[in-house]
Amino acid sequence: MPIKVVQDFDGTAGRVAQIFLKLDNPANTNAVIDSIKALLPGYYVISVDDVVSATSADNVPFLRPLLNVIIGVAVLIGAAVASLSMYMAIQQRTREIGILKSLGASKLLVLKIILLEALFLGLGGSILGIGFSFLSRWLLARFVPASLPQAIVPQWWPIAGAIAMGAALLGALYPGMLAARQDPIEALAYE
Repeated sequence: MPIKVVQDFDGTAGRVAQIFLKLDNPANTNAVIDSIKALLPGYYVISVDDVVSATSADNVPFLRPLLNVIIGVAVLIGAAVASLSMYMAIQQRTREIGILKSLGASKLLVLKIILLEALFLGLGGSILGIGFSFLSRWLLARFVPASLPQAIVPQWWPIAGAIAMGAALLGALYPGMLAARQDPIEALAYE
């Protein structure tokens, strides 16, 4: 950005507000900061690492608990949606479940089939979510280029996938137990 624009943003027109130094060896950061403070007493000198750590989510009061509550609510909603969709799937497949049970399928097998379907739904949702994050980052960069950049961290993918699959399994557990307890004769007569 041109210096005039930066000075207008900072309200420091006609003055130097910030100077950035790039060091050839980042290990010397503290020594360079100390020498600048000795040369220019009274000026505020800080490293980029200190600026980044000051603006991290851990330094904002109550932000971490708020994020945990938001994540918890999202997992509960995901489990409720998975439960509702699996319940509707079981209602639509009542006859098929009755046929399986009349052929000798155990309660555990029926429950296992329902839970595996929920697990694959959670896995598919995780993959779609990762794909949509790349799409949203591209859309933001394309149509709102001055906005904050969206960071996609591949190390979080397994954690997000485990949360999604756990919520799907948790949501499918109750409908799966209902399906496993169905009477085969009633299920075959279901219209």
